Amino acid sequence: MSTDGGPAPRRAPYAARPQPQGGRRYREEPPTGGRSDYQRDRDRVIHSTAFRRLEYKTQVFVNHEGDLYRTRLTHSLEVGQVGRSVARQLGLDEDLVEAIALAHDLGHTPFGHAGQDALNGCMGDYGGFDHNIQSLRVVDVLERRYGDFPGLNLSFETREGILKHCSKARAEKLGDVGRRFLEGTQPSLEAQITNLADEIAYNNHDIDDGLRAGLIDLEELCAATLFGDIFREVQARYPHADAKILRHETGRRLINTFIMDLVHTTRARVAQAQVQNLQELRALSAPLAAHSAPMAESIRQLKAFLMRRLYRHPQVHRQAEKAKRLVRDLFTAFFSDPRLLPLDHQARLLEDDSPSRRARVVADYVAGMTDRYAIAEHARLFDPRFGTDTP
Repeated sequence: MSTDGGPAPRRAPYAARPQPQGGRRYREEPPTGGRSDYQRDRDRVIHSTAFRRLEYKTQVFVNHEGDLYRTRLTHSLEVGQVGRSVARQLGLDEDLVEAIALAHDLGHTPFGHAGQDALNGCMGDYGGFDHNIQSLRVVDVLERRYGDFPGLNLSFETREGILKHCSKARAEKLGDVGRRFLEGTQPSLEAQITNLADEIAYNNHDIDDGLRAGLIDLEELCAATLFGDIFREVQARYPHADAKILRHETGRRLINTFIMDLVHTTRARVAQAQVQNLQELRALSAPLAAHSAPMAESIRQLKAFLMRRLYRHPQVHRQAEKAKRLVRDLFTAFFSDPRLLPLDHQARLLEDDSPSRRARVVADYVAGMTDRYAIAEHARLFDPRFGTDTP
């Protein structure tokens, strides 16, 4: 894996400024104690309730299936590590990258993408549900920790990095962070890098988890993807190593291969575009962070393999379908009778209990659940053998 030791390179002229240019939604005094604004953002995310919940939210395998599989928390940490490694080599603001990485999945539902798909279906008549926008909603509104403002009051630069994609219809309602989707401009290079670090992290750890679970065949993986080229190199270097060592050595080299390709390609694209500052970078019509064409094709092949052999594996699919039914049951129960909601959520409906408002409050509650809490809540609602005590 690429290292990020040694002195950081000189800050690039197109890097995010140490003092956020977009400000915060609510005015605050600058941080003290030598912290930058982006370090303040990162620290607020780490201390948030939503961040702690990520420990018990699914990546691919449901939390109770094993202690060693990735969760949303470990995934976010890995995205931060990959992102910082790339940012350091490009002279970008590492703290901003880390803040975005740690916050980008705060709005994810329990049970991974299966949970999101189910909740989006439930919200079909009420604006839909997208975990990316929900993450922004968490840091802007739902976290309740400070006396002077709702949410975490993060800097504009961190918030725009959280919002990786957005339809124009939704962007119109999001104010400053939605403007670039309407104008066709770009976010900071830090945000672009974090987006690709997310892909690097989940591709690699899904391979590792799939192999550990016995759902991916190693020979087939080697035959169909770039993993095989690296695996054979590792075998030649460590002819007496056991399978676990070979797998981990290959995995860390694969991550480093992706990182270095991203660094070299992005550096070349920045030079070709001749951007001199952040404003010029933002004004471009296309992002500058990218993989080379051959590496992008290798990543496409890897993702296609994971879709065929892991995400659509009968064992994973069965679990996903059970998760979808559970989420739909929860949403239906709470929407039909909001008195089943916790009192603080009921209070949000006192002045406005319209169907759209009720649906959003229910979605906030369900999306905030961990896997095991959702399972327990479902049992309390639908299994008469279970009591009503909060776990």
